[in-house]
Amino acid sequence: MTSKQNVLPVAGILSGALVWGLIWYPYRVLQEAGLSGPSAMLVTYVLAMLCSAFMLPRVWRELPQAGWWAAGLVLSAGWANLGYVLAMLHGEVMRVLLLFYLAPLWTIIFSYWLLGERLNRYGYLVMLLSFSGAVTMLWEPQLGLPLPQNISEWIGLSAGVSFALSNVVSRRATHLDVEAKSYSVLLGTALLTTPLLLWQGDAPAQLLAMDALSWLIVGLLGVVLCATSFAVQYGVTYMLSNRAMLLFLFELVIAAVSSYFLAHEAMQLRDWMGALLIVSASLLSGKLNTAEQVE
Repeated sequence: MTSKQNVLPVAGILSGALVWGLIWYPYRVLQEAGLSGPSAMLVTYVLAMLCSAFMLPRVWRELPQAGWWAAGLVLSAGWANLGYVLAMLHGEVMRVLLLFYLAPLWTIIFSYWLLGERLNRYGYLVMLLSFSGAVTMLWEPQLGLPLPQNISEWIGLSAGVSFALSNVVSRRATHLDVEAKSYSVLLGTALLTTPLLLWQGDAPAQLLAMDALSWLIVGLLGVVLCATSFAVQYGVTYMLSNRAMLLFLFELVIAAVSSYFLAHEAMQLRDWMGALLIVSASLLSGKLNTAEQVE
């Protein structure tokens, strides 16, 4: 690859990490203004799809031909985005994010299964550190097994699994170009959000009650999500899955700083110890010298 080809995937993933490390805050602002998380997500992702309308001819041509890989990308990326925002809205930002970033563990499993990427000794160490970090964070002797402590943490964990799967599927779906992958992410999020809104039933009233500032935030989020989706899909398409996960780790730094200053959240010593183990696992994931066997 040329120097430019090396830089662009890195820039795409880092820009995604920056946006997703901060995006929980405008969604919380919208929620406080009366627009629920699912309502805000549906509107912003529909706007992002409208901004991406220039991709539609290629998307409609390629997605039907991709079959199950396209369906897998739509569903896994959709839940990764929806679950992430819902968990961050209602849970402690850093605990949710650290559970989400057990993703290197799931990436190893999915990469082996779908890409044929083989583990070396670092792979087993990544798995050990990830599990150790989760146990350190979640262990409560009086509660028994070290499991997530509330629904937000369970959603964050499941979103991390889905995030790892979506990145691996995106890399495996070599017959889809970046535009089709990017639009699939937006489409999947909007599709999975719709049933939740129908169940809540009050989305129209929330939208009618929005003020000008809320609409401005929604509009800006739509544009940012459109650009970020394309940038991230470009990055994960042209970079090893495990190395991409390493760069996504930058999101932890952004979220830690933003949650401290914007949400006044502070982590306990046990959380820091678990975070160190999970971050170490993510750092080691960049040393997985794998042989790709993608057909």
